[in-house]
Amino acid sequence: MNAYALLIALALAAEYGLCLLADLLNLRSLRTEVPEAFRDVYDAERYRRSQEYTRAKTRFGIVPETVGLAVLCAFWAAGGFAWLDRAVRGLGWGRVATGLAFIGALALAKSLLDLPFGWYRTFVLEERFGFNKTTARTFWADFAKGWLLALVLGAPLLAAILWFFERAGWAAWLWCWLATSLFALFVQFVAPTWILPLFNKFRPLESGELREAVLDYARRVAFPLEGLFVVDGSRRTTKANAFFTGFGRRKRIGLYDTLIEKHATDELVAIVAHEIGHYKRGHVLKSLVLGIAQAGAVFFLLSLALRHAGLFAAFGVSEPSTHAGLVFFGLLYAPLDLVLSFFLHAYSRRNEFEADAYARETTGRPESLARALARLSADALDNLTPHPLYVKLHYSHPPTVERVAALRSE
Repeated sequence: MNAYALLIALALAAEYGLCLLADLLNLRSLRTEVPEAFRDVYDAERYRRSQEYTRAKTRFGIVPETVGLAVLCAFWAAGGFAWLDRAVRGLGWGRVATGLAFIGALALAKSLLDLPFGWYRTFVLEERFGFNKTTARTFWADFAKGWLLALVLGAPLLAAILWFFERAGWAAWLWCWLATSLFALFVQFVAPTWILPLFNKFRPLESGELREAVLDYARRVAFPLEGLFVVDGSRRTTKANAFFTGFGRRKRIGLYDTLIEKHATDELVAIVAHEIGHYKRGHVLKSLVLGIAQAGAVFFLLSLALRHAGLFAAFGVSEPSTHAGLVFFGLLYAPLDLVLSFFLHAYSRRNEFEADAYARETTGRPESLARALARLSADALDNLTPHPLYVKLHYSHPPTVERVAALRSE
């Protein structure tokens, strides 16, 4: 075992161990008493079910992580990467096509490995707690659409990356950075009108009290709201949600139909105010810039890793290539990405607090958003007492208890 193999094996084990520790600590952090601020939305039975749901989700989540790591290690130990590399090279295709075949085969295998866990999560776990509304037809349609998007959008980008590293020399990482940056901007513009409607139906919010209240608020904060849509989230789940996406005239705010059904007008306006807050505070643009900067750093590190034959030898691959290097670097980079996620999640949680504060200041009714968040939490059977380590690893939003406390503190 060379130094790269040892480093990757230790890093994968450390990553798995850290996530497992966070899961176990999260289970131990469950409390029998409902937090005082939530006693009006969590009765004893609902709170008991929320804890049961947290236990079930957490315990189940350990299974695919364990199986995935075990399959990866077994495939690695059996020389699977070297075998697949020889197999795709034997097809006699060009380097870019060979690379697409290598990475595509691994992606398909990973997708098929995850498939039964996704089925169980949807049709057993979520069904057990009354959340699932997805039919088998919708499940398979989503699976097919995901792969179609990967082929139509992901494959050309991957082909460009492979081509640049084959032809552009030392500047390849810069060209790849430029290509992925343009791709990210392109997706931001087309997602609201081309991609999201593949999975959900969007219909304009009809005239009435809610629409007038939202438009009146948007005018008061000088937000040009042209796209306010109802999303048929009830096709898949009883859980409620809202989101902001897009730039310019393609900006959209989506409200799940389940959200509209369960909340009063003032709560829905507060939720929209939170989403507008993300735009007004520049969170969407800042997150995009941060993602682009991170991509540049990743491509630079990749360009360095591709020069080291030891990385390929660690997986039994005798002939270095860009396609194999991408996969092996991904395994080497994954633990570092986990560490970076501590900071990125912290940044995201700060943005959520800022958007909450914007909604509080501009609506003048902090209790409306606090009440909406509490009810959303209760309807989703959220864990009200997550462990701090689990929050740092996995939460892009602050725990609901903290958000409600912040809204009610002023």
